[in-house]
Amino acid sequence: MRTALENLPESGKLSLSDGQFAQFAQFYEDMLEKNQVMNLTGITERREVIVKHYIDSLLPACLLPDFPRTGTRLLDLGSGAGFPGIPLAIVFPNLHLTLMDSLNKRIVYLTDEIAKLGLQDHTVALHARAEELARQTGQREAYDYCSSRAVARLAVLSEYCLPFVKVGGQMLAYKAGEIEEELAEAQFAIKKLGGITEQVVSFSLPDDAGKRSLVVIRKVKETARIYPRKAGMPTKAPLVLK
Repeated sequence: MRTALENLPESGKLSLSDGQFAQFAQFYEDMLEKNQVMNLTGITERREVIVKHYIDSLLPACLLPDFPRTGTRLLDLGSGAGFPGIPLAIVFPNLHLTLMDSLNKRIVYLTDEIAKLGLQDHTVALHARAEELARQTGQREAYDYCSSRAVARLAVLSEYCLPFVKVGGQMLAYKAGEIEEELAEAQFAIKKLGGITEQVVSFSLPDDAGKRSLVVIRKVKETARIYPRKAGMPTKAPLVLK
């Protein structure tokens, strides 16, 4: 882990303590143990976890010069096994993180892991659906960042994420492979929901583990209250030009 991080672009931003490396090691062991009784990840070999989960979660943060701003709030939507949320929580204790997932047993696991890793002062896990949570006081347009990794196509993901982002904040969509067509398809939804595509940061993971892109969407105006639509609608009828 230490050697891999030292070879990353802007790796000075990831100057980790021995305690943080120990947190990453414990997270790996805990994830393997839990993976025996619930489906968290198909990636279990140590080096693969480091590259495809840990580095994949952290490298985009290295490539954004203003990330993170001290004391800001980040919602990790569809956190699953805890990516990118838990690695970001370990590396950036100045961020206030909320990990959200619609499957309660994952939230039970994440809540336990947050406590084991000593992240509870700045990290919480919520069991919720985006369509419902976005309508709650203190949640809608309350976050500086909303991140999501491998949840849905960008047009759908924008409807889930952008209602949580305050005006001036950013949505961070982690994407794999070629995304040009998906990005073009999503422009109608992004504009309709109050965003603009600010930049796309592309990179390759170590060990020839694949191409990744971080799509950074800036929130420039409030999202209409009708979004996100009721459960299932963003996926069944995505906001795309016909």
